[in-house]
Amino acid sequence: MKLKPVKEFNRKVVQLFDTFNVRFGVMLVGPTGAGKTTCYKVLADSMSKIELLLKNDRRFAMPLIKVLNPKSISMGELYGEENIDTTEWSDGLASKIIRKYAKKDVMKPMAEGVADIRQQFWTVFDGPVDAKWIENMNTVLDDNMLLSLPNGERIKLHPSMHMLFEVEDLT
Repeated sequence: MKLKPVKEFNRKVVQLFDTFNVRFGVMLVGPTGAGKTTCYKVLADSMSKIELLLKNDRRFAMPLIKVLNPKSISMGELYGEENIDTTEWSDGLASKIIRKYAKKDVMKPMAEGVADIRQQFWTVFDGPVDAKWIENMNTVLDDNMLLSLPNGERIKLHPSMHMLFEVEDLT
């Protein structure tokens, strides 16, 4: 990635890896330019390289990453909404991503008959957290791992899915 190796930054990448192994949701906090995006991209790139060497270690499966800014769209565009004229439900951006990941077969075959490894899925919420949109994440981030949509539907997430929140501060 043409980055200069810096011991402190490398430690942050390893900390992110370790945290993903014990937590479903992670928050990266820091000002613009602090390296939050670079941190998770370096981790993903490193995992893809290690995956080639350690074919049977599922912790290193290269993640499929989707990034969205929840503050740039409305709640309906984020989680979904019902059309008041037709009463037809339409998923929002986050619910489409999470539904697609939840339906995916989490095992992917490796070349040359090697044992299958688990695919990982990261959804990155890049932008400030606010009480309106984060409320729907409460049951996603607890032990239930369920996304509750405004129409009452619940989407069950699997352990290979992770939520990453990239924010400037904790206010």
